[in-house]
Order: sequence, then structure tokens, then C-alpha cells
Amino acid sequence: MNAAEQARSLALAQAIASVAVLFRGHFPDARANLTPWRDDPLTRAFAEQESVDLSFHLPGWSPRSQCRSFFVQLQLDGAPGPAADARPRLLGVVIRGLTYESERWRMATMGDWQPSGSHLPQPEVAQKLQQFCRELFDLFGGAEHGDQPLAA
Repeated sequence: MNAAEQARSLALAQAIASVAVLFRGHFPDARANLTPWRDDPLTRAFAEQESVDLSFHLPGWSPRSQCRSFFVQLQLDGAPGPAADARPRLLGVVIRGLTYESERWRMATMGDWQPSGSHLPQPEVAQKLQQFCRELFDLFGGAEHGDQPLAA
């Protein structure tokens, strides 16, 4: 579900803003989009209440990243509530590298946290994405996540 629609509490709105700041710390040229999904009946039919989705667009195609946009999906422990201090626990992160044509690669915080797909980002980009995911778990108070790879 679009991050802009999930920001129903002050704590979650601050967390979403922090996600954008953390990502831009690793990819300063990226422009955040808090509404990556269209608002149409088909999209609404498949909306996941337990996810916060946002994307980051680069100024052009990046050979190091092998994409033009990053789609970031945060899987939460339950749907975000309207309570002022409610910040759900982060269960996992999926990041997809996209072009206008298709998904080029994806990385999930399950298993070895390595990108997989047809056109993989360079290793230093993968390391930045892994660090970003570690920072997300810290942000949401989920540093105890058992699938985290060892720090580099």
C-alpha cells in the first residue's frame, strides 16, 4: 500500500520520512515517491494492508544499479494503526530494481540478502542496499531479526 496512505499516525509518518532520509543517505540523487501505486480498482483489490510501499527514482538509468528506480516494500507486523505512538515491527524488506521495461533484480531480507535477477547491481550497490536494510530494522526496533547477514 502506498506509504502516503499508511501514514495515519505521527510515529509512522515520522518513520516513513526517516526511511526516505536513510535511502537518500546512500543514494543522494534518488527522488522519493510515497505513492508508487495507481489509485484504481484493480490496484486497490491487491493492496496489502501490512506493507508500506515507496519508490526512489534516479535521474536516469544507472549502470552501477542496473535500474532506473528502486521499489521498496516494507512488510510490517500487522496493519499500521491510527494510534499516535504506534510503530509496527518490521518483519522484512523487499527492494526491486526497475526500468521502464521490467524488474531487473530483487533483494529480500530473507536468506542471504543477495540480489537475484537478470541484471544484477554492482557489489558496492548491493552492500549499500544491505546497509540500508539494517538501518531500517534499527529504525523500526527490529534489530533482533534473525536473518540479518553479518556486518561487512
